[in-house]
Amino acid sequence: MSKDIRKTMWEAISDSPFLMVSLDGTLHHNEPMTAQLDENADSEFWFYTTKTNRIAKGGAAKASFISKDHKMFVSIRGTLKPETDEAVIDKYWSKMAASWYEKGREDPALLMMRFELDDAEVWISDPSVKGLFKLFTDGKVEPEMMGEHKKLGL
Repeated sequence: MSKDIRKTMWEAISDSPFLMVSLDGTLHHNEPMTAQLDENADSEFWFYTTKTNRIAKGGAAKASFISKDHKMFVSIRGTLKPETDEAVIDKYWSKMAASWYEKGREDPALLMMRFELDDAEVWISDPSVKGLFKLFTDGKVEPEMMGEHKKLGL
């Protein structure tokens, strides 16, 4: 097992910060959101959204991530809360974020949500030669032959 799977997870999310997010206890589907990451904050990230978005009420939530190369899969649990710190909202503001809001940073619909991470499960696909051989010859494949799996407290 990789000793630094947590660091590897954060690097992969930094490289492609698109996650599927949903609130627990609702019938809503997950929706794609772009995470705003802070290299010094490894237990939270942020999303710009609107006050009418399905995640705006906050609460227990889940996020799913698949790396660009499809070698890392992550399921994250945590809590979504409105971010009220104007300095944080301004810190991540960009032209890309502004393009979603008619009145830019001053748009009354603008809402930033902070996702406070509780834990995650991470799967890294890195099949062994033995695993690949069994996979292609109808042999019994054990999960550890196909890569790493780790539960992380965040």
